[in-house]
Amino acid sequence: MKKYEDANHTIHHGDALEVLQSEIESNSVDLVFVDPPYNIGKKFSKFKDSWSSNAEYVNWAYKWIDECIRVLKPTGTLYLMTSTQAMPYFDIYVRDKLEVLSRIVWSYDSSGVQAKKYYGSKYEPILHCVKNPKSYCFNADDILVEAKTGAKRKLIDYRGDTPKLYNTKKVPGNVWEFPRVRYRMHEYEEHPSQKPEALLDRIIRASSNKGDVVLDPFSGTFTTAAVAKILERKSISIESQDEYLKIGLRRVLGMGEHLGEKLEAVKKNTKVKNGRGAKNDDKTEDLFSVNY
Repeated sequence: MKKYEDANHTIHHGDALEVLQSEIESNSVDLVFVDPPYNIGKKFSKFKDSWSSNAEYVNWAYKWIDECIRVLKPTGTLYLMTSTQAMPYFDIYVRDKLEVLSRIVWSYDSSGVQAKKYYGSKYEPILHCVKNPKSYCFNADDILVEAKTGAKRKLIDYRGDTPKLYNTKKVPGNVWEFPRVRYRMHEYEEHPSQKPEALLDRIIRASSNKGDVVLDPFSGTFTTAAVAKILERKSISIESQDEYLKIGLRRVLGMGEHLGEKLEAVKKNTKVKNGRGAKNDDKTEDLFSVNY
């Protein structure tokens, strides 16, 4: 294990469970976001996301779930992702230890090879949990979205003593529509399961305050820490793979070199052909950016 850090952000290079057990103090973290391997056979650099059985996978997961709960402050919040297949196991296990406030669906457009013998998945589930349902952080005003029903049609709400227009903003429901991270997106990094910045922006804004500590034990492309940094939170990241560590050193700690290797963002081909076959510069932000 090795640690890299500055005043507000710490990156641990090592096994998630080992680092959680040995390096993170109990009751020290305000927000935990967990996006672990899903046990679906993906290749993450030198790591194969595959266990011999579902039982082996969930038993491994229960160990780091317990550690995440241990390090969470009494007023802390945990967001937990996994595959649709494994989420029932996680849900049942967690609900005996935490209060599950919401079961969120991250809905996205489909891509790649489509299922032909069953219904293909176009979402990933997220559990929103707290230690104490009477005392936790939820900054509703920081994540408001447009209300598309009565307010947009300028309807009058007569349910109160005084008639008034419907609210134009509301707290999002539990179905979140954010596009997957694509190659031409500005935020793209080389990783098979990168989560969008917009998703983490909503979670971090809602469930933490400036100066709070945000933990991501399976950091991957370090989107959690990168967004936490933008939003003036502190972060703790854990990553086992050398290739992904370098992404965090660049995105979070601003390092330009590591072990003699220059650290640079992915250089993407931003030329696209128009209808006549000519190439134009692709304005990635206009095509793919999410307003949030």
